[in-house]
Amino acid sequence: MPPALQDWLPEGHLARFIADVAETLDLNEIYPVYERDDGRGLAAYHPLMLTRLLRCGYATGRTSSRRIERASYEDVAFRYLAAAQHPDHDTIAAFRQEYLEALSKLFVQALQLCQRAGLGKLGTVAIDATKMQANASPAHSMRYRI
Repeated sequence: MPPALQDWLPEGHLARFIADVAETLDLNEIYPVYERDDGRGLAAYHPLMLTRLLRCGYATGRTSSRRIERASYEDVAFRYLAAAQHPDHDTIAAFRQEYLEALSKLFVQALQLCQRAGLGKLGTVAIDATKMQANASPAHSMRYRI
């Protein structure tokens, strides 16, 4: 087994990219709350680490805080991004809820960074809740012959 988590991931892995992008993001909206010294509670998980976990979770389709927590134990990429720490799902959910606006700004920052680096192009994707009538029931789409 490799002695360090970073040896488990190949050079071009998504987790390495997320870690590199997260280092360039401006977390100044989040840090002041973490820096208060009022003696309450336990030491908090670092906001950069939680941001990295959320970003990787969304990139891989794991949006549930419980699935992200589980991935920090089972998935090498998540373990690498969490620095072998395992934040509780309540901690992940509370972080996301408390800093939702700041996290959305960080998402835009990451997209702009990727665009400047030539890694993609930005566009608009519109999603609405329009329901369309279709004939997709199993009775209409499959035929069983006996």
